[in-house]
Amino acid sequence: MNQSNKHFDVIIIGAGSIGTPAAFFLAKNKIKTLVLDKYPSVGQGSSKRAIGGIRATHSDPAKIRLCLRSIDIFSTWKETYGDDIDWFKGGYTFVAYRDEEKNNLQKLLQTQQKFGLNISWLDQKEMLEVVPDLNPNGLLGGTFSPDDGSASPLLATHAFYRQAKQLGAEFHFGESVQEILIENDRVCGLKTNKAQYTCDVIINAAGPWAKQIGEMGRMVLPVTPDSHEAAITESVSHFLNPMVVDIRPTQGSSNFYFYQHLTGQIIFCITPKPNIWGFNVEETSEFLPLVAQRMLEIMPRLKNIRVRRTWRGLYPMTPDGFPIVGWSKEISGFLQAAGTCGQGFMLGPGLGELLSRFVNNQLTASDEEILPYLSPYRDFSGQELLK
Repeated sequence: MNQSNKHFDVIIIGAGSIGTPAAFFLAKNKIKTLVLDKYPSVGQGSSKRAIGGIRATHSDPAKIRLCLRSIDIFSTWKETYGDDIDWFKGGYTFVAYRDEEKNNLQKLLQTQQKFGLNISWLDQKEMLEVVPDLNPNGLLGGTFSPDDGSASPLLATHAFYRQAKQLGAEFHFGESVQEILIENDRVCGLKTNKAQYTCDVIINAAGPWAKQIGEMGRMVLPVTPDSHEAAITESVSHFLNPMVVDIRPTQGSSNFYFYQHLTGQIIFCITPKPNIWGFNVEETSEFLPLVAQRMLEIMPRLKNIRVRRTWRGLYPMTPDGFPIVGWSKEISGFLQAAGTCGQGFMLGPGLGELLSRFVNNQLTASDEEILPYLSPYRDFSGQELLK
């Protein structure tokens, strides 16, 4: 079938953790939608490299509200649509072993609770009841948000994909966008390596490649990919419910986090310091020794567990750690959904719904309250404290 000049209401660039839920919600609202991706199937960019954590435990209203909605969707997905996406409500703990982290985490509680997050401060005794295997030496306590959890990025993205297709959305794989077509300062379509399409709206959900797509539409997006490594262990009997996050900066890393998957494996990741900018996704020999030392310091029980595999993925970072969501001022009809800073999976469903409201011109008062945090035209001088 010749796809050239076929018209769509919306074309989404990127079939990952943002573009695929967006396609689902658009198709649900009977918007004729096409999703383009250069990879051969859904979720083959950064999505398949995510470790699956889903939290509303953030430091700003925008991420809190979007991820609370994501949790609503993930946690009820199997009941509503029938797909098992490995949702597990294990919670998140941010542990404090120094006064600096304790003070910062406690200061954030007021904002987090104000915007609907179920979170509380636990002292050492209470924290050890939630995570008994934490090293008690020097533990001051931490925050615990029991409604956070995890799911499978591959299963979830595939579930959105299947449901979106059933609702009429089209997905074209192996197609690289080469040019955004503009007429009278408005998008009118695009060209790929295989075809040309017309449309009313283009959504830039290209993850680490969002900056390059933005440039095609006359936008300068401060999105730079940052390489992060992760790993998974052998399966062991279940002993750990929440994701454990240690935000202490140390030499070589600014934080790290780990949790136990439903199948028994421990999955863990580290945030490198300094950042490793670029598109390189080859694993390094430095990762395991660095992260193992950090993990054993706070959970000695892990010392004999065997690591089965490591991998590396790209976090599309913005200068302040907040996503870029909103219409372009340079050309009409160009909607940005970029710079999710490694949190695209957890933001995906909530952001997908928001993008659908943008297209349908149905933004709510709650949306308008959080959009300044996400604006493509903010000054990027702030900092997300729980990146």
